[in-house]
Amino acid sequence: MNLPKEIFERPIYLDRIWPFVGKGLIKVFTGQRRVGKSYILFQLIRKIQTDFPDASIIYINKEDLEFSFLNSAEELHRFIKDKKEAGKVNYVFIDEIQDIEGFQDALRSLLLDEELDLYCTGSNANLLSGDIAGLLSGRFIEIKVYSLSYMEFLHFHQLEESDVSLQKFLKFGGLPYLRHLELVDSVVFEYLKNIYNTILYRDVVNRNSIRNTVFLERLVLYLANNTGSLFSANKIAAFLKSQQVKIAPNQVQAFLSYLTNAFLIHKVSRFDLVGRRLFEIGDKYYFENLGIRHGIWGFRPEDLGKILENAVYNQLLISGYDVKVGVIGDREVDFVCHKDGETLYVQVALSIKEPATIQREFGNLQLIADNYPKVVITLDEFDGNSFEGVMHLSLKEFLTKKMNIF
Repeated sequence: MNLPKEIFERPIYLDRIWPFVGKGLIKVFTGQRRVGKSYILFQLIRKIQTDFPDASIIYINKEDLEFSFLNSAEELHRFIKDKKEAGKVNYVFIDEIQDIEGFQDALRSLLLDEELDLYCTGSNANLLSGDIAGLLSGRFIEIKVYSLSYMEFLHFHQLEESDVSLQKFLKFGGLPYLRHLELVDSVVFEYLKNIYNTILYRDVVNRNSIRNTVFLERLVLYLANNTGSLFSANKIAAFLKSQQVKIAPNQVQAFLSYLTNAFLIHKVSRFDLVGRRLFEIGDKYYFENLGIRHGIWGFRPEDLGKILENAVYNQLLISGYDVKVGVIGDREVDFVCHKDGETLYVQVALSIKEPATIQREFGNLQLIADNYPKVVITLDEFDGNSFEGVMHLSLKEFLTKKMNIF
């Protein structure tokens, strides 16, 4: 196959997948459309071709009409077996595999062939849920791919780190293709609106046979307006009823799950830090890509606190954390983050220049009676790097990892 001439590397994903290359596991890359899953495959193919010059590469892209005839597990299985070169390792890459009916049956069968090393991408969280995960249990590893981090954004756009660059990142988000466009509102948001429509109608409406698209669009706008707010399906239904839109809470819950399955938004549950349990109701939602949020809602100064919180949440995901909202009595900790048996507590605020804000943001963390790292992240700088044992970082320091808390 002919790889694109220019491939900007994203080492964080190559480092995560490389230990599993050549192993008898299916490597699955999941994430929202246009976050760069295909180019991570290309990056991986290039390294395989460099390290193993004799390797056989089989590449299938279900968004390419050339492969439109592959619609079933049987057709996929037959095509790969026909293309396979005997006596060597064949590296098989399947892009947007969820568009093939019963693909899991083909993967399970192909995995029996020790000369095949399997990789695939998908733009729907149901790719690895329920019965499918059961069928492939113990036979796959999932690599979640996200929009560009701030450091990747600087690299892709060849920008120096600065306040202006940070503003562009927070406004336009981290979809990789933006590097081909002029970073001005009229151009970028027109592109992002089209990406949003593709996700909404191809990955949500069509996949779930939704008829009430008007409600779906209003729900996304509600989530954009309330990014990071605590609410339930009942609360959303009550609000929409006040807007003359009648819908049952269980239908709201279903639509929310469709949006999260398409990776348009992320659901964050609340965790009781005293009782060590998850709350059954009351979640928060953040956007996978801030640029898409702004494309449909607008980039508004009054939303800066929400934008900051969303940006911190996204960076924590990119860094490999499992993230929950912490609850301790009647207080809240914005993010309780777990990774490799360690915990990190994060509080987010626009500014800590007022004594009351300092007491609230740092005080919530001081209530936690363990010795894991605790940090407050703000837009402003701070004279000193801690307050009574709780670390302070500016957003810029956090996104550039100039202080190592990971």
